[in-house]
Amino acid sequence: MNRHKAVIISPSLLSADFSRLGQEVSDVENAGADWLHVDVMDGIFVPNLTIGPLVVSAIKKVARIPLDVHLMIMDPGRYVADFQAAGADILHVHPEATQHLHRVLGQIREYGMKAGVALNPATSLEAIRHVLPELDVIMIMTVNPGFAGQAFIENMIPKVVALRDMLRESRRDIFIEVDGGVTPHNARRLIESGVNALVAGSAIFGHPPYADAIESLRH
Repeated sequence: MNRHKAVIISPSLLSADFSRLGQEVSDVENAGADWLHVDVMDGIFVPNLTIGPLVVSAIKKVARIPLDVHLMIMDPGRYVADFQAAGADILHVHPEATQHLHRVLGQIREYGMKAGVALNPATSLEAIRHVLPELDVIMIMTVNPGFAGQAFIENMIPKVVALRDMLRESRRDIFIEVDGGVTPHNARRLIESGVNALVAGSAIFGHPPYADAIESLRH
């Protein structure tokens, strides 16, 4: 993780062509992606069902950039070791999915990964105030999680600003990431609001060439 670029771009593989996933990974890497965002859904915490550690491991075999893995699953602490073994570099969990958020974040760090937390649109920033020392990344969900291609929720921008102010007050150097409905039309406002990393799926995979799509988000 670094701040040498204006903003980190993390293409969401949920929008990629899974019939040629290895090639899609290589293509977005060559196009300038910084991280690869991998959505893991269990059909319980969110209504959709996607991939598990086996596919993450397959992605890791061809990826040269960090895997930004987002667990939308219940009781994520049971699977921290599995996703570390699969090659996750950053692991996000949801506060609502575990009774022991502090413990799970500690587990993630103990396994050598960056610890992230993902906040649903209706989840207050107060849910993470007391675990800030355990965090490397905070991801604001700008859609309700579960499906690709949803529309951006505009009133999440004030939430991003409030998070930025919270981190400044706490003097914590924690990345702010956003996920959901990110496009070139809202990317600038998000960056100006304090965002360090943008997750984008259809805005990249649905708008080739990928290098142009990534640069339009970054700049």
